[in-house]
Amino acid sequence: MTALTDLTLTAMQAGLAAREFSAVELTEAHLAAMAEARHLNAYIVETPEIARAQAAAADAALAAGTARPLAGIPLGIKDLFCTEGVQTTAGSNILKGFIPPYESTVSGKLLADGAVMLGKLNMDEFAMGSSNETSAYGKVISPWKASGSTRELVPGGSSGGSAAAVAARIAAGATGTDTGGSIRQPASFVGIAGIKPTYGRCSRWGVVAFASSLDQAGPMARTVADCAVLLTSMCGYDAKDSTSLNLPVPDFAAGLTGDLRGKRIGVPKEYRLDGMDATIAKLWDQGLEWLKAAGATIVDVSLPHTRYALPVYYIIAPAEASSNLARYDGVRYGLRVTPPGGNLADMYAATRAAGFGKEVQRRIMIGTYVLSAGFYDAYYTQAQKVRTLIARDFEQAWERCDLLLTPTAPSAAFAFGDKADPLAMYLNDVFTVPASLAGLPAMSVPAGLSADGLPLGLQIIGRPLDEAGVLDAGLAIERAAGFTARP
Repeated sequence: MTALTDLTLTAMQAGLAAREFSAVELTEAHLAAMAEARHLNAYIVETPEIARAQAAAADAALAAGTARPLAGIPLGIKDLFCTEGVQTTAGSNILKGFIPPYESTVSGKLLADGAVMLGKLNMDEFAMGSSNETSAYGKVISPWKASGSTRELVPGGSSGGSAAAVAARIAAGATGTDTGGSIRQPASFVGIAGIKPTYGRCSRWGVVAFASSLDQAGPMARTVADCAVLLTSMCGYDAKDSTSLNLPVPDFAAGLTGDLRGKRIGVPKEYRLDGMDATIAKLWDQGLEWLKAAGATIVDVSLPHTRYALPVYYIIAPAEASSNLARYDGVRYGLRVTPPGGNLADMYAATRAAGFGKEVQRRIMIGTYVLSAGFYDAYYTQAQKVRTLIARDFEQAWERCDLLLTPTAPSAAFAFGDKADPLAMYLNDVFTVPASLAGLPAMSVPAGLSADGLPLGLQIIGRPLDEAGVLDAGLAIERAAGFTARP
């Protein structure tokens, strides 16, 4: 019999519905697997007692015929989502010991649908990072290793704990957040699926803010269908979030077909970078052939302002972070450091110096600089204007195509320490940032392996609110790729 933790989320749903196993058995299998995989450091906090109670409630609901769609499904919650009564730190020392008295809208929706919370997943501090090395609670280690190597690899970031947990079979699925690629890039690095929906599809209420005009929650799971199931539960209007879209939520899983007849797939020429890894270029071409076989037509498109996406992102995101993170001052909650004989200003400075890590401090400094008098118009205003041009590029592309296909990341997972230079690290987001700036739905699907035997993902970008189209193209790639490799 297949180990319970090896089942996909949809297979778990079917097994629970058929009473082939209980929610308690499924949860215990995951808790045991978590204990054996603690060396990965995927979880900051484990919640076994909460999980067991939720599993027992799911079994009772299944027996009574009142079960919700996710009844008994064991999930990990990224530590950016506030969870009532359970520590939430955003991977930062400045929030160590913070116990929220409320539940984020997204995690609340999942729990209301019967999901079981296994714990809070590790992440880059305040979601700032592409390798999960900036967490105050230690780095997350990918369950993958390159062929013939024992070096520890990064799981990607910032949702590295979510990615590692799903790939290592210590969560059936997980919540992630994506500001510039933080769902899609780690999904690519560990060989799982992950989707960032249209900005506003999932409520940001109760999610610790990094860059408010970019942050968007989404699911990470092992298959496209699993992501579709979770996305249906996570989406929906929330009056507590002023950017939430008041629109009906489709049953994304029920609408999956993988049939792309009549669809036009765009290939943005600007994504063919000089010196692109030959394996990734070949996989991209293979992905286009797979989509053509599923009935799609391939067309060339241009997104001329793509070259400015990274600099625009690394002006706007730090600026918003500088503003959002000003609330962490040691006065109301979290860490407080009071120097002997110091005044209030000394306490602010000492608390923030001790509470924030180097990458967070770097981005606060950049953000404060670009928002300062004399530089606001030169940097921030200009970046917002170019962001509008980037969004317009996509609008013009939709006149020629329905979806775009690109690589997810410029490389496979790398070893810890290989990208010590911040600029080298920021380049990991080169393919994912444009869709974030435009607020578009985008998904990474595992499609092949690098020369070193490490996962590589392909990215599908869709029109606003066309998550269904993105998922269908993802399913077509998933079926054609037949990706079965595992750590």
